[in-house]
Formats: sequence, C-alpha cells, structure tokens
Amino acid sequence: QVQLVESGGGLVQAGGSARLSCALSISPFGIYSMGWYRQAPGKQRELVASISSNGRTNYADFVKGRFSISRDNGKNTVFLQMNSLKPEDTAVYYCKLEAFDYWGQGTQVTVSS
Repeated sequence: QVQLVESGGGLVQAGGSARLSCALSISPFGIYSMGWYRQAPGKQRELVASISSNGRTNYADFVKGRFSISRDNGKNTVFLQMNSLKPEDTAVYYCKLEAFDYWGQGTQVTVSS
C-alpha cells in the first residue's frame, strides 16, 4: 500500500512563507504526476498545484505567482513552497498521487492576520 506523508504545516503570519513536503513510499516515483490540494473549513477540497512526471506544472489562479510546486525524484518527495501567504490560504493541505487517487493525511496551514 502506498503511503504519502506530508509535513511542514503550522502557524504562519500573513506575508510569510512555508514549505510543505510530501514523501511517498512508491517506486519508481518519477513516472507519476503529483498534486497538492487544500480544504478550508466548510469548503470543498480544491486543487492548488500539480506537477507532471516531466516537471510540467499547473497552478490554481489564486496561488499563481506565490506558490511553487517541485519534486525530487531521488527522494520520492514533492514540495509546495508557499510565499506571500494570506489568511485565506488557511486550510488543510493534502498531497495526492494522481494516477491512483491516493491521498496523504493532510497538514494544517494557518495564516494569521
């Protein structure tokens, strides 16, 4: 069974930065597309960013220019660098192995104003 373990969440002040990591127990990792999603209280889960096996990235409009997704295939890890954080970025962030609909347990990011 594939495991996805997120880390890096926490409490951040508005305007600050945070970096999320998601480590996977799957090999080979590099052939799979990965996504970061988030879910705020009372809202549906939404796509934040995705990265394909060849490194092509896609971002939701609300994070373009602020967030950056990347991957380290040697470490089976995908990252989400979040800059210029806003209170509305507060949510539980999840990584997803797109091909098999596997999700991590989520990591809370809280942005204080």
